[in-house]
Amino acid sequence: MAETHVLFVEDDDVIREATQLALERDGFMVTAMPDGLSGLEAFRAHRPDIALLDVMLPGLDGVSLCRRIRDESTVPVIMLSARADSIDVVLGLEAGADDYVTKPFDGAVLVARIRAVLRRFGHAGGSAGDPGEPGQAGEDAVLTFGDLEIDTEGMEVRRAGEPVGLTPTEMRLLLEFSSAPGTVLSRDKLLERVWDYGWGGDTRVVDVHVQRLRTKIGQDRIETVRGFGYKLKA
Repeated sequence: MAETHVLFVEDDDVIREATQLALERDGFMVTAMPDGLSGLEAFRAHRPDIALLDVMLPGLDGVSLCRRIRDESTVPVIMLSARADSIDVVLGLEAGADDYVTKPFDGAVLVARIRAVLRRFGHAGGSAGDPGEPGQAGEDAVLTFGDLEIDTEGMEVRRAGEPVGLTPTEMRLLLEFSSAPGTVLSRDKLLERVWDYGWGGDTRVVDVHVQRLRTKIGQDRIETVRGFGYKLKA
């Protein structure tokens, strides 16, 4: 089985080298770069399976690098931030990141988050034959909600007949909503089902992804139920 290729962009030499060694010990192949511009070149040259990007990078900062990557690919992106600052977190997620980890981080936690994201992307990429996965509709493989069509087998979404480009995380989120239209799903439940968090997570990850999903499928398609969570309008 091929090694998972990680692009790790971090300007701190000590963190970059120590984290690269830790990831390699866990069986990952790592390309480590010290700044945003070299990180973008490495991404284009190697097309890694996942990218870990520090927010504060020289030349091209991590948020801008995430946007450039997202313009070209749906590869999973995890942002690394030295502080759990709301602006850092939200900017990274709005740029297209799928998750974030606050520094200093434990190596085992980082590996667990990487593997959780990769599992999620494997499911969203079309391994929808597993029992219990969202979107299993049998003969009703195409779900319709107003002008929104969701092909749960082909993993395609159309709005008013036009294709909608979703990242795998956004697709997983939409599949969760469409599997129970009209049912309120709490942020904690969505963190567990979509982000594979078996532990407490930051619900801002959910909120930003819901907002991004709304901009693509229609602002009024997903309703906020204050104090409880979100639901897809049936």
